[in-house]
Amino acid sequence: MAEDLPGEEPGENNDLYEHYRFEADRGQKLLRIDKYLVNRIENVSRTRLQNAASAGNILVNGTPVKSSYRVRPGDIITIVMAHPPREIELIPEDIPIDVIYEDDDLIVVNKEAGMVVHPGHGNYTGTLINAVAWRLREMPLFMSGELRPGLVHRIDKNTSGLLVIAKTELAMNHLARQFYERKTSREYIAVVWGIPAPEEGTIEGNIGRHKKNRMKMDVFTDGSEGKHAVTHYRVIENLGYISVVECRLETGRTHQIRVHMKHIGHPLFNDERYGGDRILRGTTFTKYRHFVNNCFKILPRHALHAKILGFSHPVTGNVLRFESGLPADMQQLIGKWRRYTGGRENLQAD
Repeated sequence: MAEDLPGEEPGENNDLYEHYRFEADRGQKLLRIDKYLVNRIENVSRTRLQNAASAGNILVNGTPVKSSYRVRPGDIITIVMAHPPREIELIPEDIPIDVIYEDDDLIVVNKEAGMVVHPGHGNYTGTLINAVAWRLREMPLFMSGELRPGLVHRIDKNTSGLLVIAKTELAMNHLARQFYERKTSREYIAVVWGIPAPEEGTIEGNIGRHKKNRMKMDVFTDGSEGKHAVTHYRVIENLGYISVVECRLETGRTHQIRVHMKHIGHPLFNDERYGGDRILRGTTFTKYRHFVNNCFKILPRHALHAKILGFSHPVTGNVLRFESGLPADMQQLIGKWRRYTGGRENLQAD
C-alpha cells in the first residue's frame, strides 16, 4: 500500500483497495473459500469476504465464485477488496457540497478546490467525507455506525472535480474492482507551462517516492522503483507560453498527472510542489512578470480539474458518465492568457 504524503491529502491512487493471490496446497482439504481466506488475510472478517464474493471480486482460476465455493488443491485464488475505513472518528458536518448524482448505492460529487477528501494527516474535520456523512446521517446503517461512506479513489486537496463515493459495501467492492482493473474513464483538464511536443502523446514511467524529498513523487523510467503509471495527453489550446491540456488516466497513482507533466518538462501552472509556481516560459520584461504574478493570484493552486468520470453502475451495470465544467478560477486564468497572447506573433514558448 502506498504511503500518504505527510500533511496532504493523498492523490488519486490505487491504495484504497488491495489485491491478493493465493495458490492452494496440493494437500488442501475441501474448505469454504470464505473460511480459507479469513485465515490468510489479516484483519478481515467473513462478512467482508462474503461481500467481496457477492460483488464478483473473488476469483478461482479466473472465474468469480460464491463464498460457499469449496477450495480444491491447486486452485489459484485472486481477490480485490476495498480497504476498511481507517480508525478515525468520523464526525458528520453540515458542509455544502455539489452532488451531481445520487441513488441508493452511490454519490457523485463535484469537489471544489481546497477541500480535503478524507479525514487524516491533521485534517480531521471539514473534509468531503465529513460532509457526505452528514448527508447520510439518517440512513439506518450510518446511524448505527456500521457503515461509512466508501472511497475507491481520491483527488488532491487543490484539485477540483468529480469523485464517486459508495454508500454500500457491495457498491464499494464493485467500484474498487473497476478502478483496479482500469475499467473506468477519467479525464482531466490541466494548464501547463510551455507546449508539450508532440502535442498529443503518452507518458509512461513508474511513479514512486522522491529520493530526497519525501513530500514529492518522482518518475523512475528504468522501473527500478515505484508503480507502473500511464498518462495520455493532448494539447487542446496553445497559448504560447502555456497550454491547456487534456489528460486521460490509464492508471491512478499519487500525483500522477502532476509528476508526469513535470517529468516531460511541463509542470502544471502554479504547482508549488513540482516547480510550476515560478515563471518557466516567456520574457524577462517587468510587465510580463507582473502579468504572470497576477495570474498566480487568480489561481492560487495547481491548475488541474477532474472533468470526466465514467464507470459501470455497481448494481444495474448501466454505464454512467459524468462531466464537470471548468471552475471559475481556471476559466478566468485561461481567459486572461487568451487576451494577453491574442494577436501576438512569434511567441516564444520555450
